[in-house]
Amino acid sequence: MTDLQSILPEEKGGMHPIIIAGPCSAETEEQVLSTARELARNGVKIFRAGIWKPRTKPGGFEGVGREGLPWLAKVKEETGMLTATEVATRQHVEDALAAGVDILWIGARTSANPFAMQEIADALQEAGKDVPVLVKNPVNPDLELWIGALQRLYNAGIHRLGAIHRGFSAYGKHLYRNMPQWHIPIELRRRFPNLTLVCDPSHIGGKRELVAPLSQQALDMGFDGLIIESHCDPDCAWSDKAQQVTPEVLNFILNTLVLRDATVTTESLTLLRQQIDELDNELLEVLNKRMRVSREIGQYKKEHRMPVLQIGRHDEIMQSRARLAEEMGMSGEFMRNVLSAIHEESVRQQIEIFNDRTR
Repeated sequence: MTDLQSILPEEKGGMHPIIIAGPCSAETEEQVLSTARELARNGVKIFRAGIWKPRTKPGGFEGVGREGLPWLAKVKEETGMLTATEVATRQHVEDALAAGVDILWIGARTSANPFAMQEIADALQEAGKDVPVLVKNPVNPDLELWIGALQRLYNAGIHRLGAIHRGFSAYGKHLYRNMPQWHIPIELRRRFPNLTLVCDPSHIGGKRELVAPLSQQALDMGFDGLIIESHCDPDCAWSDKAQQVTPEVLNFILNTLVLRDATVTTESLTLLRQQIDELDNELLEVLNKRMRVSREIGQYKKEHRMPVLQIGRHDEIMQSRARLAEEMGMSGEFMRNVLSAIHEESVRQQIEIFNDRTR
């Protein structure tokens, strides 16, 4: 996917950051148009609204369906905004394109399903329209599955592609509705630097008070834009009311965001980066020494018929090192993740020793 293009028409391609805003669901024509008018007055150029809404359990509001597509057409006619909606089936694609929807996005449940993705890719290829498509990350933290969804569309001739980072599902109660796991979209950007990368702070946070800080964090990490849920009366929304903001609040958030200039490199920053490079080299040297000791431990265990895994020792290291990291001002969870990776490599190397009959 080396020849990816901007998701926006040329005359709108200069917008930075890209802002896509609108209600989680299109509920009524009045609600859609009222929200769109306020957003347009505040300078938003792309209006989003869910026409079909996938729900976890049956019986909830699953969107107004194709009945709402003419409402999006009215939004475009009256405000000049581009329109965007989610599609999950061939029929959705056909209906949305027939109604003149400008941008399609694919939800997290759909992007995790290769059969559904191929159906959508085939429908777009048969339609033969140059429509931009944004793909949300799968519900589970699987980068290859995300890339596979994008590649199916690319192979169907859709080169105006973008990715939406909406976070990843996790069991239990957390600060966020979906865990950010920023390293996954960052790795996606590293592999495909020309891919438009958009953050969905509404779905990551799940609470409207988290929209602003998550938006700033995404822009600080070089995201190209934001897709934010905005409703004229969020507390009465038919879906996801807790994470939607009014157009007025959205305007305030957007006006307080700080945009970084990624092209600016100062002499001081260069020197600091040199220090990082040197420290990384030192880290590698220390890790190499640690692995050398681990291999010696593996040899000792082999000679004395001891098992590779020593669970009590592992738990003790994890707990003590995490506490020490917190005392140093680092995250204990970060240190546990680092130690887990180091432990996994140590075990791998010790198993190699166990399997080596020459030792």
